[in-house]
Amino acid sequence: MGNRIEQELTEDLLRELQEEHYVMLATIDQDTKGPSVNAISWIYAADRNTIRFAVDRKSRIISNIHENPAAVMTVIADGSTYALSGKSKIVQEKIDNVPVKLSMMELHIQEVKDVMFYGARLTHEPQFEKTYDEDAAAKLDRQVMDALQSV
Repeated sequence: MGNRIEQELTEDLLRELQEEHYVMLATIDQDTKGPSVNAISWIYAADRNTIRFAVDRKSRIISNIHENPAAVMTVIADGSTYALSGKSKIVQEKIDNVPVKLSMMELHIQEVKDVMFYGARLTHEPQFEKTYDEDAAAKLDRQVMDALQSV
């Protein structure tokens, strides 16, 4: 469809983003004041206006958000590409009950824009696999997703 603009997640996007999903997060770099883009997957749509996500506590994302809360999350889902724009904040500096050092953040959505170019539909969405111990990855994923859902 292309360029459709909403003020919150659609029901389809809400469902899609209530499980681990590959997304790109763009923030404003605190030093260069230019764009900084990171791929993340630990996300959870708490409601139609809020996406929680987990990042390493040493991630540049955290210092960028401290300096400037503006952020855009790019989501590939439902045959299209969406830009979720809004303000981010740190919810928990340290996520408890997770064996790695992570912080929990939230994106408060102000605009959901379908940014797919005209006349096209994606036939395949990005897929990824964890490259470390499969059982350890599954356990860690459950712990992080439980934490994101429990706030």
